[in-house]
Amino acid sequence: MDRFLPLVVAVPLLGAALLVGAGRRMPRIVAESVGCLCAACTAGLALVLLARGTAVSWVGGWEPYHGHSVGIVLVGDRVGLGLAALASLLVTAVLVYSWHYFDEPPRGHAGAYPALVLLFQAGMCGFAVTGDLFDAFVFFELMGVVGYALTGYRVEEARPVQGALAFGFVNSLGGYASLLGVGLLYARTGELGMAQVGRQLDAAPRRDALVVAAFVLVLTGFLVKAAAVPFHFWLPDAHAVAPTPVCMLLSGVMVELGVYGAARVHFTVFAGPGGVPAEDVRRLFLVLGVATALVGAAMCWQQRHVKRLLAFSTVSHTGLFLVGLAAGTAESVSGACLYVLGHAGAKAALFASTGVLLDRHGSVDECELHGRGRDMRGVGVLFAVGAFALAGLPPFGTALGKALAEEHSPWLPVVFVLVSAVTGGAVLRVTAHVFLGAGQAPRTTQPETRGDEEPETEEPAWRLPRPMIAVAGLLLAGALAVGAVPALAEEVGAAARAFTDHAGYAAVVLDGRRGAAPPGPAAWWTPTGAGLGLLSAALATGLAALAVRRALPTGRWSAPLRRLHSGHVGDYVVWTAAGIGLLSALVLWPVG
Repeated sequence: MDRFLPLVVAVPLLGAALLVGAGRRMPRIVAESVGCLCAACTAGLALVLLARGTAVSWVGGWEPYHGHSVGIVLVGDRVGLGLAALASLLVTAVLVYSWHYFDEPPRGHAGAYPALVLLFQAGMCGFAVTGDLFDAFVFFELMGVVGYALTGYRVEEARPVQGALAFGFVNSLGGYASLLGVGLLYARTGELGMAQVGRQLDAAPRRDALVVAAFVLVLTGFLVKAAAVPFHFWLPDAHAVAPTPVCMLLSGVMVELGVYGAARVHFTVFAGPGGVPAEDVRRLFLVLGVATALVGAAMCWQQRHVKRLLAFSTVSHTGLFLVGLAAGTAESVSGACLYVLGHAGAKAALFASTGVLLDRHGSVDECELHGRGRDMRGVGVLFAVGAFALAGLPPFGTALGKALAEEHSPWLPVVFVLVSAVTGGAVLRVTAHVFLGAGQAPRTTQPETRGDEEPETEEPAWRLPRPMIAVAGLLLAGALAVGAVPALAEEVGAAARAFTDHAGYAAVVLDGRRGAAPPGPAAWWTPTGAGLGLLSAALATGLAALAVRRALPTGRWSAPLRRLHSGHVGDYVVWTAAGIGLLSALVLWPVG
């Protein structure tokens, strides 16, 4: 099955090429059908390969000789293939959701939008399965360029272009930082493959400035994509103006791929004796994760623009993913993986429901929408269920992932419960205000909350589109299944044990060893984990009820934090540079 691994990247690329070349001559229904078929075929192929185990493919037959190779390698381990399958399934759902969704800005080219989405899928799948540092940068940039185009898809409007520029500038800076780090590693080892670089560093273990600089620079690019503080500023601006289906991809899987990239480089390249000490990496992930989780939750709670609210929720949960990775154990990584799976379904479903609101009422402003969703009970139910999933209510996958990731420190449950309660409570507050008309219309002085949104469909959606509702419901069902199917958690645990095996990865790629995953206990619900999930859901409900009853305004305490999110690209560039300095300080901080 190894020879089929390149098709995970090639199929969406070929589909995009077909749509670009023949899209002007295709009826719209044909172009959208081709896009859905290519995405679904890629998803099916990724799932088949995932069921068969690890796949390694040396492109062009350039296999290693005595542990060295100049060839490009694709490595489909369970975590990488799982993310490729998640990305492909979500792309398929987005294309179904987008069926006849909006007019194409390049008139007469029905294949423009599905071609861009397929290119985005190819970039995500390639990034998930590549075993080469330079190709990781290439796929990273492919994601960035296409994401920039999709964010500014409505190019005739000023705000999408401004949001896309912030996306493009910050992500390009991150990409160039990663490329510089890859260049430093190549200068030291003469290799570009992750397994080869890891072995070369381990062969002559010495921690020096070059290795640390390479680690920081490579990690910078991935943390920019993950929207970790202080690299996160581009994400809310992009989500506020990007088409709703694009937001489903950005928050549902692209951000998670940034977290995956950081973890992959750490465990595969730098986790050995010649890399960066585990304690330094733990400190970096922990400090950055907690800061990201708290800043994201604080900004999420005060938003009244629903898409920005959901975007800051994504920032906050990215912090929890990083905290889950900080322990560096197979159990904590397993929790982070389950958290990612559950979050992808819940967040994509919430954005899908927000898109229905936008197309019915021409606004995503919580103040303007107060009580106007009473006739949309189905969407209201989806919103409430998605909110409880974010709050960590068992048995959602977010709750199971949270339960497994928070048990490695006595104070981590406080962070997980607080952040889950605040983000889930913010979405429950929106549900009560918009779909129940509860309380008074919320007051706000936020300049970023404006009611000048334009519907994304040709006509107002007076009848709820069935594909859009069905996609949201299926995504939430998937988030529920992640935490309710023991076999899935068992497979994720085995995948995490192999993922954290630094020497085992090199043995599989370079020596052709295909052993079973290291043995370990299957992770599942514990009474403590379930209880903490119920507690965070109860706190989210209480916070939402308090906000609805008292119509809490935005407090003065949050004004300085809001001012940091200025919307100016120059400010974001400065924060990116400051973030590189912060990463360096966290890695080099003296211990003892």
